Amino acid sequence: MCCCFTELVTTRRQQEEELKQLEEETAKRLEEAIRKKVEEKMGSEEVKVEIERRIEEGRKKAFDDVEVQLKNEKEAALTEARRKEEQARKEREELDKMLEENRRRVEEAQRREALEAQRKEEERHRELELIQRQKEEALRRKKLEEEEEHDNQMRLLGKNKSRPKVIGL
Repeated sequence: MCCCFTELVTTRRQQEEELKQLEEETAKRLEEAIRKKVEEKMGSEEVKVEIERRIEEGRKKAFDDVEVQLKNEKEAALTEARRKEEQARKEREELDKMLEENRRRVEEAQRREALEAQRKEEERHRELELIQRQKEEALRRKKLEEEEEHDNQMRLLGKNKSRPKVIGL
């Protein structure tokens, strides 16, 4: 029985080895057949046309993608340019407002200065008129005093038609 078992195991091993060799041979033949089939297919006009079609599709997609990207970049650049232009416009408007406000303030200050100068000139004119009136009044009083003094001297000297009466000598 032992002998049969050993023969059986040996036979089994041989069969497994033959099966393994057969599988390897079959795999090699199958691989060769696939390779030949692929070479035949790759060499065929139909496959060449399909490859060209796919290359052309890929090229067209790449160009389309670049075109879309350029369009997006252009739109972004235009948007940025518009934003900068709007910002510059707002800054100009703000500057114009500031200049207008400064101009208005200068005009107001000049107007106030002119009014103050006019007021001072009118006050100076009034003071000069007052001084002139005071001088005229002083001159008039002096003249009256001189006339009174002259009259008094004339009376004392008797040069006036009315003589002072000398009483009793």
